[in-house]
Amino acid sequence: MYNKAKPFHLKKAGWCGYIINISGTRIYIAGDIDDIDEAKSVKCDIAMIPIGGFYTMNYKEGAALINTMKPQVVIPTHYGTVVGSPTDGENFAKLVDKNIQVELLL
Repeated sequence: MYNKAKPFHLKKAGWCGYIINISGTRIYIAGDIDDIDEAKSVKCDIAMIPIGGFYTMNYKEGAALINTMKPQVVIPTHYGTVVGSPTDGENFAKLVDKNIQVELLL
């Protein structure tokens, strides 16, 4: 996983995200990414994606990615403390398809 136009997480470094399978439930933990093509093709039931901007995608880009991925549940991460605003989660939830459950755990 990587950033497209930021110097923080370069593709050539070989960073990765994780898909954990627990009793048939696929959980995707993206790590610090932008809205990259590789993430768009991930098939999962639960997605954890960063939405804080600066080091990662912002909440608008994150919502667009999730609406493409279509997991059952999404948990936005990496916002509201070091980067991003505490309201990014709520703003993200407003943009996510209504058929996808958003869990705000901040």
